[in-house]
Amino acid sequence: MSAPRTGAAVLDRIRVGSAPDSWGVWFPDDERQVPWQRFLDEVAGAGYEWIELGPYGYLPSEADRLREETDRRGLRVSAGTVFTSLHRGPATWDATWAHVAKVAGLTRAMGARHLVVIPSFWRDDKTAEIIEDRELTAEQWRNLASGMERLGREVRDRYGLDIVVHPHADTHIDSEAHVERFLDATDPDLVNLCLDTGHYAYCGGDSVKLIETYGERIGYLHLKQVAPEILADVVRNGTPFGPAVAQGVMCEPPRGEPALEPVLAAAQRLGVDLFAIVEQDMYPCAPDAPLPIAERTRRFLRSCGA
Repeated sequence: MSAPRTGAAVLDRIRVGSAPDSWGVWFPDDERQVPWQRFLDEVAGAGYEWIELGPYGYLPSEADRLREETDRRGLRVSAGTVFTSLHRGPATWDATWAHVAKVAGLTRAMGARHLVVIPSFWRDDKTAEIIEDRELTAEQWRNLASGMERLGREVRDRYGLDIVVHPHADTHIDSEAHVERFLDATDPDLVNLCLDTGHYAYCGGDSVKLIETYGERIGYLHLKQVAPEILADVVRNGTPFGPAVAQGVMCEPPRGEPALEPVLAAAQRLGVDLFAIVEQDMYPCAPDAPLPIAERTRRFLRSCGA
Protein backbone atom coordinates (compact mmCIF):
# COMPACT_ATOMS: atom_id res chain seq x y z
CA MET A 1 0.00 0.00 0.00
CA SER A 2 1.38 3.42 -0.95
CA ALA A 3 1.71 6.03 1.76
CA PRO A 4 0.88 9.69 1.05
CA ARG A 5 3.80 11.63 -0.40
CA THR A 6 5.64 13.92 1.99
CA GLY A 7 3.70 17.16 2.04
CA ALA A 8 0.59 15.61 0.48
CA ALA A 9 -2.72 16.92 1.79
CA VAL A 10 -4.71 14.75 4.17
CA LEU A 11 -7.95 14.25 2.30
CA ASP A 12 -10.06 12.95 5.16
CA ARG A 13 -13.35 14.23 3.68
CA ILE A 14 -12.84 12.31 0.41
CA ARG A 15 -14.14 8.73 0.05
CA VAL A 16 -12.53 7.04 -2.95
CA GLY A 17 -14.20 4.34 -5.02
CA SER A 18 -14.41 2.99 -8.55
CA ALA A 19 -17.13 1.94 -10.96
CA PRO A 20 -17.96 -0.55 -13.71
CA ASP A 21 -17.04 2.20 -16.18
CA SER A 22 -13.38 1.74 -15.20
CA TRP A 23 -13.72 -1.86 -16.38
CA GLY A 24 -15.08 -0.83 -19.78
CA VAL A 25 -18.74 -1.34 -18.85
CA TRP A 26 -21.22 0.97 -20.58
CA PHE A 27 -24.23 -1.27 -21.13
CA PRO A 28 -26.30 -3.72 -19.05
CA ASP A 29 -25.32 -6.58 -21.35
CA ASP A 30 -22.56 -6.56 -23.94
CA GLU A 31 -20.30 -9.41 -25.03
CA ARG A 32 -17.30 -7.06 -25.06
CA GLN A 33 -17.64 -6.36 -21.33
CA VAL A 34 -16.23 -8.42 -18.44
CA PRO A 35 -18.73 -10.46 -16.43
CA TRP A 36 -20.00 -8.68 -13.33
CA GLN A 37 -18.44 -11.26 -11.02
CA ARG A 38 -15.01 -10.45 -12.42
CA PHE A 39 -15.60 -6.72 -11.97
CA LEU A 40 -16.52 -7.18 -8.32
CA ASP A 41 -13.55 -9.47 -7.66
CA GLU A 42 -11.10 -7.11 -9.32
CA VAL A 43 -12.39 -3.81 -7.95
CA ALA A 44 -12.10 -5.23 -4.43
CA GLY A 45 -8.70 -6.70 -5.20
CA ALA A 46 -7.47 -3.32 -6.45
CA GLY A 47 -8.14 -1.82 -3.02
CA TYR A 48 -11.46 -0.01 -3.44
CA GLU A 49 -14.24 -0.20 -0.87
CA TRP A 50 -16.91 1.84 -2.70
CA ILE A 51 -18.53 1.14 -6.06
CA GLU A 52 -21.39 2.47 -8.17
CA LEU A 53 -24.08 0.27 -9.65
CA GLY A 54 -23.19 1.17 -13.24
CA PRO A 55 -25.79 0.62 -15.97
CA TYR A 56 -28.89 -0.88 -14.37
CA GLY A 57 -28.96 -4.62 -15.03
CA TYR A 58 -25.20 -5.14 -15.26
CA LEU A 59 -24.89 -6.02 -11.56
CA PRO A 60 -27.62 -8.19 -10.02
CA SER A 61 -30.77 -6.09 -9.61
CA GLU A 62 -32.11 -8.13 -6.67
CA ALA A 63 -30.94 -6.29 -3.56
CA ASP A 64 -30.48 -9.40 -1.39
CA ARG A 65 -28.28 -11.09 -3.96
CA LEU A 66 -26.26 -7.97 -4.69
CA ARG A 67 -25.77 -7.31 -0.98
CA GLU A 68 -24.49 -10.85 -0.50
CA GLU A 69 -22.04 -10.42 -3.38
CA THR A 70 -20.75 -7.04 -2.21
CA ASP A 71 -20.60 -7.92 1.48
CA ARG A 72 -18.38 -10.92 0.97
CA ARG A 73 -15.95 -8.78 -1.01
CA GLY A 74 -15.96 -5.89 1.47
CA LEU A 75 -17.66 -3.52 -0.97
CA ARG A 76 -20.31 -0.85 -0.43
CA VAL A 77 -22.42 1.05 -2.97
CA SER A 78 -22.10 4.85 -3.20
CA ALA A 79 -24.67 5.60 -5.94
CA GLY A 80 -26.87 4.43 -8.74
CA THR A 81 -27.01 6.01 -12.20
CA VAL A 82 -29.98 7.03 -14.36
CA PHE A 83 -30.35 8.56 -17.81
CA THR A 84 -32.92 11.24 -18.56
CA SER A 85 -34.35 13.31 -21.41
CA LEU A 86 -36.19 15.88 -19.32
CA HIS A 87 -35.51 18.74 -21.74
CA ARG A 88 -38.19 17.16 -23.94
CA GLY A 89 -40.90 18.23 -21.51
CA PRO A 90 -43.56 16.67 -19.26
CA ALA A 91 -44.48 14.01 -21.84
CA THR A 92 -41.25 12.18 -20.96
CA TRP A 93 -41.97 12.01 -17.24
CA ASP A 94 -43.72 8.64 -17.00
CA ALA A 95 -41.03 6.78 -18.96
CA THR A 96 -38.31 8.60 -17.02
CA TRP A 97 -39.84 7.74 -13.67
CA ALA A 98 -40.30 4.07 -14.60
CA HIS A 99 -36.53 3.87 -15.14
CA VAL A 100 -35.60 6.02 -12.17
CA ALA A 101 -37.82 4.13 -9.72
CA LYS A 102 -36.10 0.80 -10.42
CA VAL A 103 -32.62 2.25 -9.98
CA ALA A 104 -33.54 4.37 -6.97
CA GLY A 105 -35.13 1.41 -5.22
CA LEU A 106 -32.01 -0.71 -5.61
CA THR A 107 -29.77 2.21 -4.68
CA ARG A 108 -31.66 2.81 -1.44
CA ALA A 109 -31.76 -0.91 -0.64
CA MET A 110 -27.97 -1.00 -0.93
CA GLY A 111 -27.62 1.81 1.61
CA ALA A 112 -26.47 4.48 -0.82
CA ARG A 113 -27.65 8.08 -0.70
CA HIS A 114 -26.93 9.42 -4.20
CA LEU A 115 -28.43 9.05 -7.64
CA VAL A 116 -26.19 10.20 -10.49
CA VAL A 117 -28.33 11.70 -13.27
CA ILE A 118 -26.92 11.84 -16.80
CA PRO A 119 -28.73 13.96 -19.42
CA SER A 120 -29.50 12.28 -22.73
CA PHE A 121 -26.99 12.48 -25.57
CA TRP A 122 -27.61 14.57 -28.66
CA ARG A 123 -25.76 11.81 -30.50
CA ASP A 124 -26.75 8.14 -30.46
CA ASP A 125 -24.50 6.47 -27.87
CA LYS A 126 -23.76 3.48 -30.12
CA THR A 127 -23.84 4.80 -33.70
CA ALA A 128 -22.75 8.42 -32.94
CA GLU A 129 -25.52 9.62 -35.30
CA ILE A 130 -26.66 13.15 -34.49
CA ILE A 131 -30.24 12.81 -33.26
CA GLU A 132 -30.92 16.27 -31.79
CA ASP A 133 -29.62 19.82 -31.99
CA ARG A 134 -26.65 20.23 -29.69
CA GLU A 135 -28.05 23.53 -28.34
CA LEU A 136 -31.30 23.67 -26.39
CA THR A 137 -33.99 26.25 -27.04
CA ALA A 138 -35.11 28.53 -24.20
CA GLU A 139 -38.19 26.36 -23.73
CA GLN A 140 -36.06 23.20 -23.56
CA TRP A 141 -33.84 24.81 -20.92
CA ARG A 142 -36.94 25.57 -18.86
CA ASN A 143 -38.13 21.97 -19.29
CA LEU A 144 -34.71 20.69 -18.25
CA ALA A 145 -34.52 22.84 -15.11
CA SER A 146 -38.09 22.21 -13.97
CA GLY A 147 -37.86 18.51 -14.81
CA MET A 148 -34.67 18.07 -12.80
CA GLU A 149 -36.21 19.91 -9.84
CA ARG A 150 -39.24 17.63 -9.99
CA LEU A 151 -36.95 14.60 -10.21
CA GLY A 152 -34.92 15.81 -7.23
CA ARG A 153 -38.04 16.32 -5.15
CA GLU A 154 -39.62 12.98 -6.05
CA VAL A 155 -36.42 10.99 -5.53
CA ARG A 156 -35.83 12.65 -2.17
CA ASP A 157 -39.40 12.27 -0.94
CA ARG A 158 -39.93 8.69 -2.11
CA TYR A 159 -36.46 7.18 -1.72
CA GLY A 160 -34.48 9.49 0.54
CA LEU A 161 -31.81 10.01 -2.14
CA ASP A 162 -30.09 13.14 -3.41
CA ILE A 163 -29.72 13.61 -7.14
CA VAL A 164 -26.39 14.82 -8.55
CA VAL A 165 -26.48 15.80 -12.22
CA HIS A 166 -23.48 14.71 -14.29
CA PRO A 167 -22.24 17.12 -16.99
CA HIS A 168 -21.23 14.83 -19.84
CA ALA A 169 -19.67 15.11 -23.28
CA ASP A 170 -22.13 15.07 -26.18
CA THR A 171 -25.02 16.09 -23.92
CA HIS A 172 -26.65 19.47 -23.38
CA ILE A 173 -24.93 19.98 -20.01
CA ASP A 174 -21.28 19.91 -20.95
CA SER A 175 -19.31 23.18 -21.18
CA GLU A 176 -18.68 25.77 -18.47
CA ALA A 177 -21.38 28.03 -19.90
CA HIS A 178 -23.96 25.24 -19.99
CA VAL A 179 -23.09 23.98 -16.51
CA GLU A 180 -23.36 27.46 -15.03
CA ARG A 181 -26.64 28.12 -16.82
CA PHE A 182 -28.02 24.85 -15.46
CA LEU A 183 -26.89 25.55 -11.90
CA ASP A 184 -28.24 29.10 -11.97
CA ALA A 185 -31.62 27.81 -13.21
CA THR A 186 -32.12 25.09 -10.58
CA ASP A 187 -32.90 25.01 -6.85
CA PRO A 188 -29.84 23.98 -4.79
CA ASP A 189 -32.13 22.30 -2.27
CA LEU A 190 -33.23 19.86 -4.98
CA VAL A 191 -30.47 19.64 -7.58
CA ASN A 192 -26.71 19.46 -7.23
CA LEU A 193 -23.79 18.37 -9.36
CA CYS A 194 -21.68 15.31 -9.95
CA LEU A 195 -18.50 16.92 -11.21
CA ASP A 196 -16.71 14.56 -13.58
CA THR A 197 -13.24 16.03 -13.95
CA GLY A 198 -12.55 14.27 -17.24
CA HIS A 199 -15.80 15.17 -18.97
CA TYR A 200 -15.52 18.76 -17.78
CA ALA A 201 -11.96 19.04 -19.11
CA TYR A 202 -13.03 17.33 -22.35
CA CYS A 203 -15.57 20.14 -22.78
CA GLY A 204 -13.11 22.91 -21.90
CA GLY A 205 -14.02 23.43 -18.22
CA ASP A 206 -11.79 24.07 -15.19
CA SER A 207 -12.75 21.77 -12.30
CA VAL A 208 -10.93 23.73 -9.60
CA LYS A 209 -12.61 26.95 -10.72
CA LEU A 210 -16.02 25.26 -10.67
CA ILE A 211 -15.47 23.88 -7.17
CA GLU A 212 -14.28 27.26 -5.90
CA THR A 213 -17.16 29.14 -7.57
CA TYR A 214 -20.06 26.72 -7.01
CA GLY A 215 -18.74 24.70 -4.10
CA GLU A 216 -22.10 24.47 -2.36
CA ARG A 217 -23.50 22.74 -5.47
CA ILE A 218 -20.81 20.04 -5.70
CA GLY A 219 -22.39 16.92 -4.23
CA TYR A 220 -20.25 14.17 -5.75
CA LEU A 221 -17.09 13.69 -7.81
CA HIS A 222 -16.00 11.44 -10.64
CA LEU A 223 -12.23 11.33 -11.04
CA LYS A 224 -11.05 11.12 -14.63
CA GLN A 225 -8.39 12.59 -16.89
CA VAL A 226 -8.13 13.38 -20.60
CA ALA A 227 -5.10 12.88 -22.81
CA PRO A 228 -4.38 16.39 -24.20
CA GLU A 229 -2.90 15.26 -27.54
CA ILE A 230 -5.80 12.94 -28.29
CA LEU A 231 -8.33 15.54 -27.15
CA ALA A 232 -6.79 18.09 -29.52
CA ASP A 233 -7.28 15.63 -32.39
CA VAL A 234 -10.85 14.91 -31.25
CA VAL A 235 -11.69 18.63 -31.19
CA ARG A 236 -9.99 19.26 -34.51
CA ASN A 237 -11.92 16.47 -36.24
CA GLY A 238 -15.23 16.78 -34.39
CA THR A 239 -14.96 13.16 -33.27
CA PRO A 240 -17.99 11.88 -31.33
CA PHE A 241 -17.43 10.85 -27.73
CA GLY A 242 -17.71 7.07 -28.23
CA PRO A 243 -15.02 6.89 -30.93
CA ALA A 244 -12.93 9.37 -28.92
CA VAL A 245 -12.97 6.96 -25.98
CA ALA A 246 -11.94 4.14 -28.29
CA GLN A 247 -8.97 6.33 -29.28
CA GLY A 248 -7.95 6.59 -25.63
CA VAL A 249 -9.04 10.17 -24.94
CA MET A 250 -9.68 9.27 -21.28
CA CYS A 251 -6.37 8.18 -19.81
CA GLU A 252 -4.85 6.74 -16.67
CA PRO A 253 -3.94 9.27 -13.99
CA PRO A 254 -1.62 11.01 -13.47
CA ARG A 255 -0.81 11.00 -17.19
CA GLY A 256 -3.49 13.46 -18.29
CA GLU A 257 -5.45 16.57 -17.36
CA PRO A 258 -6.68 18.02 -15.11
CA ALA A 259 -4.13 17.38 -12.39
CA LEU A 260 -6.11 15.63 -9.67
CA GLU A 261 -4.15 16.88 -6.66
CA PRO A 262 -5.51 20.46 -6.83
CA VAL A 263 -9.01 19.18 -7.60
CA LEU A 264 -8.97 16.96 -4.53
CA ALA A 265 -7.48 19.74 -2.40
CA ALA A 266 -10.22 22.16 -3.53
CA ALA A 267 -12.86 19.54 -2.74
CA GLN A 268 -11.36 18.94 0.71
CA ARG A 269 -11.54 22.67 1.44
CA LEU A 270 -15.32 22.54 1.03
CA GLY A 271 -15.42 20.89 4.45
CA VAL A 272 -18.03 18.27 3.53
CA ASP A 273 -17.81 14.53 2.96
CA LEU A 274 -17.64 13.73 -0.75
CA PHE A 275 -17.41 10.56 -2.76
CA ALA A 276 -14.69 10.63 -5.42
CA ILE A 277 -15.35 7.71 -7.75
CA VAL A 278 -12.72 6.78 -10.33
CA GLU A 279 -14.15 6.45 -13.82
CA GLN A 280 -11.80 5.87 -16.72
CA ASP A 281 -13.95 5.45 -19.81
CA MET A 282 -12.43 2.52 -21.70
CA TYR A 283 -15.28 0.97 -23.68
CA PRO A 284 -14.42 -1.34 -25.31
CA CYS A 285 -11.23 -2.69 -23.75
CA ALA A 286 -9.31 -5.93 -23.45
CA PRO A 287 -10.53 -7.87 -20.40
CA ASP A 288 -7.10 -7.93 -18.76
CA ALA A 289 -6.50 -4.18 -19.13
CA PRO A 290 -8.58 -2.66 -16.28
CA LEU A 291 -7.14 -4.34 -13.17
CA PRO A 292 -3.52 -3.15 -13.45
CA ILE A 293 -4.73 0.38 -14.23
CA ALA A 294 -7.11 0.31 -11.26
CA GLU A 295 -4.32 -0.84 -8.94
CA ARG A 296 -1.95 1.89 -10.13
CA THR A 297 -4.69 4.52 -9.89
CA ARG A 298 -5.51 3.51 -6.32
CA ARG A 299 -1.84 3.77 -5.36
CA PHE A 300 -1.62 7.18 -7.00
CA LEU A 301 -4.66 8.48 -5.11
CA ARG A 302 -3.24 7.18 -1.82
CA SER A 303 -0.05 9.07 -2.59
CA CYS A 304 -2.21 12.20 -2.92
CA GLY A 305 -3.64 11.61 0.54
CA ALA A 306 -6.95 10.05 -0.50
